[in-house]
Amino acid sequence: MGAFPFTVEAEDGRARTGRLVTPRGEVRTPAFMPVGTAGTVKALTVEQVAETGADILLGNTYHLMLRPTAERVRRMGGLHRFMRWEKPILTDSGGFQVMSLSKISKVTEEGVTFQSHLDGSRHALTPERSIEIQADLLGSDIVMQLDELVGLPAERERVAAAMRRSARWGERSKNAFGERDSQALFGIQQGGTDEALRRESAERLTEIGFDGYAIGGLAVGEGHQAMVEVLDFAPGMLPPDRPRYLMGVGKPIDIVEAVARGVDMFDCVLPTRSGRHGQAWTWDGPINLKNARFAEDEAPLDPASAVSASRDYSRAYLHHLVKASEILGQVLLSWHNLAFFQALMAEMRAAIAEGRFEAFRAAFAARQNSRAFPDQVASLDPDKKARSSRV
Repeated sequence: MGAFPFTVEAEDGRARTGRLVTPRGEVRTPAFMPVGTAGTVKALTVEQVAETGADILLGNTYHLMLRPTAERVRRMGGLHRFMRWEKPILTDSGGFQVMSLSKISKVTEEGVTFQSHLDGSRHALTPERSIEIQADLLGSDIVMQLDELVGLPAERERVAAAMRRSARWGERSKNAFGERDSQALFGIQQGGTDEALRRESAERLTEIGFDGYAIGGLAVGEGHQAMVEVLDFAPGMLPPDRPRYLMGVGKPIDIVEAVARGVDMFDCVLPTRSGRHGQAWTWDGPINLKNARFAEDEAPLDPASAVSASRDYSRAYLHHLVKASEILGQVLLSWHNLAFFQALMAEMRAAIAEGRFEAFRAAFAARQNSRAFPDQVASLDPDKKARSSRV
């Protein structure tokens, strides 16, 4: 049993729905975590985010440690008080951004040294420092171990070395974290697309013992089909009585397919990034509000939605805002997209509980692939952009 009780309430095939109970509230799974990169979900207030149905947010350790600094956040009362979000927060370790954003980074057994992408200042991030920042300075509810990320494709020896270093860093992270009742620590499975390496990673992490387990090292260039093939075996290697978190994924169809394979938690910047580029995610796939087809379309994006951005504004008005580069357009589309992702999670939870997940999965895939608006997909490439999902 981890620090936070986790109960699987229903299963349908490998898909499952449950609850993770934290001191700041319950997280219903499958769960989607909006990304609060620098203490904010871009373009939205916390009240708007809460209205979408989100139970938990993700914060970025790398960005917060550089600006405004983790020490300043602590002086301001911790991340929850600083950004006025009272529900749970999960923070990533910072390793992903170190590898992808820093001007120069160097990995050793001790940790990672890097130059800030903001001002070139030099910093060091070790497993112990990452735990200190997340747990003690930011006050995260769920803390991630520091891991080493390898972009794909890569040589097996390189992937294996990074996986084993991540396991060693996981043990150091666990030792630094200690035993806590009000915070949880997740380990991160690595191993690229190699089944044997994934199994070795899972065995090492399970021996160390974590409150939850993440599937890392995917959505980093391997492509959709390879990712799905890894998910055919990777989640089942992790303890069934603890949450399984697929990091940085992703598109709605990817999320549904991952849930079908036993994944419980997700995060991605795609909803808000798409919104800032005029793209709306719908039950019939993504549409591009820049297109002239919507110039006089009086229909809302989703009349059944719980939020006014989806329900009360016409596509014509949204088209106008996007074409005029009005900030309100970015706000409304980001709000709508997050609401759609949360509605998708709620529909999956209900489908699993009622034993009809496979029917839901097939119907969802058919609608997403129907291309009801074949020429409306935004110029933003969701596959490409989602790969930078925690930036």
